Amino acid sequence: MHETSIDLFDLRILDALQRDGRLTNAELAGLVGLSASQCSRRRSALEETGIIRSYHAHLSPEALGLNLLAFVQIRFSSHSDKNDLLLETDIESLPNVISAYSLIGKWDYMLQIVAKNLQEIEGIINRGFLSRPHIAQIQTTIALKPLKQTFNLPLTGHPSA
Repeated sequence: MHETSIDLFDLRILDALQRDGRLTNAELAGLVGLSASQCSRRRSALEETGIIRSYHAHLSPEALGLNLLAFVQIRFSSHSDKNDLLLETDIESLPNVISAYSLIGKWDYMLQIVAKNLQEIEGIINRGFLSRPHIAQIQTTIALKPLKQTFNLPLTGHPSA
């Protein structure tokens, strides 16, 4: 996606929708100072350009019994497109992996995994990654408590703000 020109009203719409994606166009209009029809057109344009990717419900892991959050770092012994593809396929097949990143530095990948307990984390790591011969090292860090969790992007530093 290429950078799209957005103005102050678009930023206000984005900010409001980041906070509550269920806002109606009428509610959005009241918050940003436009008519409902203008908000509808702008929201559609932001969706079509890909600035707004999707809408979703933010679920509570704890309410679903997923009380453990682990960060798993993976280092390859040898790099190849095939090894990358194998790991990415493994990651996609594991619903407990809620985010994954390819890295530059000491580690090649960082995964964020939710689980019910340590035994579940151990099983995910053992079945999903330790059996791969190209994985040289895995380091797991358990989170004690979240200090900040958000999907809201900073909009105040945008040139239109």
